[in-house]
Amino acid sequence: MARVKRGRVRAHKRKKLLSQAKGYKWGRKKKVRLAKPAIKKAGAHAYHDRKVKKRVNRRLWQIKLNAAVRQHGLSYSKFIDALKKNKIELDRKILSQIAEKNPEIFKKIVEKVK
Repeated sequence: MARVKRGRVRAHKRKKLLSQAKGYKWGRKKKVRLAKPAIKKAGAHAYHDRKVKKRVNRRLWQIKLNAAVRQHGLSYSKFIDALKKNKIELDRKILSQIAEKNPEIFKKIVEKVK
């Protein structure tokens, strides 16, 4: 039976793996045995942290909105409740951007809600 030589395939696999580990510290950037688990863990953390990023940003928008709304004599929860009752469908991200960059427009939104 003929033997299978893996020179080219193995080299390409190794090269791809090590290119993914580029920038890692110590042996993890140049040793396949150390690079494999490092890449796997990095991928897991990247996936998890994409989800965490959404939570962190939403909390930041809420903090910004609360600070902006309190200047107009409302609390964050009452403001959001009033938005829903008045059927104003702006999300927290857009509202926080308006509050930060266009305070006069945000003031009109708050007055309409009150």
